[in-house]
Formats: sequence, structure tokens, C-alpha cells
Amino acid sequence: MIIEETEARTFAEGWLAAWNDHDLEQILSLYAPDVVFLSPVAERRGGSGRVEGIDKLRRYWAAWFEAEPGLKFELTAVLSGFRCLTILCRNQQGQTLAETLEFQVDGKVIRAFACYS
Repeated sequence: MIIEETEARTFAEGWLAAWNDHDLEQILSLYAPDVVFLSPVAERRGGSGRVEGIDKLRRYWAAWFEAEPGLKFELTAVLSGFRCLTILCRNQQGQTLAETLEFQVDGKVIRAFACYS
């Protein structure tokens, strides 16, 4: 299933709105229970860079919101692909980041990759 551009943009805007509202439960509602999240920040914070499962992801992002109370993102582009999309944005510090999300057939994110400039 190729994700169409308008569908990808709608998802990205909702995803960013939930992040900018720091609405952890809304963010997590987009992810599968057995999600795998890969991030260099997760590794720098003392992990393996791999967060597996929704409960571990909840704890990881809850700590992230606590450490970064001013966290905000501005959308710069959305790229769509086969059962995936990439969200390009800037954070409150002007850093560019890309989040690539792979979707299951049911529309939940099963794998996510965060990359930073």
C-alpha cells in the first residue's frame, strides 16, 4: 500500500500536533504494541538506541518531555512511500530531524527511525 501524499501530510500534521501538545497518549495511540523505535538520542541517554514495545516507549518519551519542556516541532516536508512515510521538521533549537515511520496493515506504526542533523 503506497501512502498517498495527502494522507501522509494529514498523518504528519496530526503527529506533530500531538508532539507539540506533549500529548503522550495521543502520540502512543498511533503506534503498535510491539513497536520498535531506533534513535541515536536513545543510545546517548544510556540505552542501546533501540526501544522495543509501547510500554518502554511510553517511559522513554515521558522522560523526554520532562527533560525538554519547551519541545516543539515545525513541519518542513513529508515524504511518502510504500507503507511508510518520512516527516522532516525542525525542533525548537533549529535542529533538523527526520522521522521515518513504517506502518502495519492496520495503520499503526510498527517501526520508527529518528535521524538528526
